[in-house]
Amino acid sequence: MKPTSRQATAVRAAAAAASPAATATTRATRAHGQATRQHLLEIAGQVFAERGFADGTTKAIAERAGTPMASINYHFGSRDALYEAVLVEAHGQLVDIEQLRALTQQFDDPRDSLRALLTHIVGLATSPAQPWGVRVMLREIMSPSALVPALVQKAVLPKAQLVLGLLARILQLPPGHPAVQRAAVMAVLPGLVMLIAPRQIIGKVLPAVTSDPQALVDDLCRYVLAGLDAIALAHAPATPGTERKAVARKR
Repeated sequence: MKPTSRQATAVRAAAAAASPAATATTRATRAHGQATRQHLLEIAGQVFAERGFADGTTKAIAERAGTPMASINYHFGSRDALYEAVLVEAHGQLVDIEQLRALTQQFDDPRDSLRALLTHIVGLATSPAQPWGVRVMLREIMSPSALVPALVQKAVLPKAQLVLGLLARILQLPPGHPAVQRAAVMAVLPGLVMLIAPRQIIGKVLPAVTSDPQALVDDLCRYVLAGLDAIALAHAPATPGTERKAVARKR
């Protein structure tokens, strides 16, 4: 039976799609699409960092990116979805999940891993070049959007589990122990505050904080590790000997 013209056309199209040239074209198209998406994400991050979520319009983003407004919906689906991607990217600029995994697991001694993590945070906080993600996160902290739950689920929680695991090793407590969660606040929060605090204010009020980053790391590690030692001691399993010493101290 002789094939119809429609069938013949379909056969030719299938053959063309299977050719090396068609495969290369498809790959190039995908690469171009991914590059456009990343470009839009970068520009949107800059715009939201400057104007905030309320005033960072799709029109402003598209104009600066040099793309049609429809490209935002094509690559992200909506302005809210774009901002969600920006929040996740901004959090990743502070510390990427793979980078955090490496920092928390690169040493046998968890104290050395904690020092590496605090060194990274202080280095970012005192670096002359500040990524737009810091300003985006600062705006989000000052005026939380409805997309905070997505940020927590996709970016914060996975990283928090790594930090809790590291602190649990130092404290020799289960990761889910309440003391480990409280220790996370006290161990990481000082560095995060330095990271998002306006540098002009810190530089004028506390100039020694940023003038010697290594000294800052050393003192921060002394402060944090001493506090963790105290927490570990307070929550260590009691033995008959330690109970008698505690009673003697009370007397």
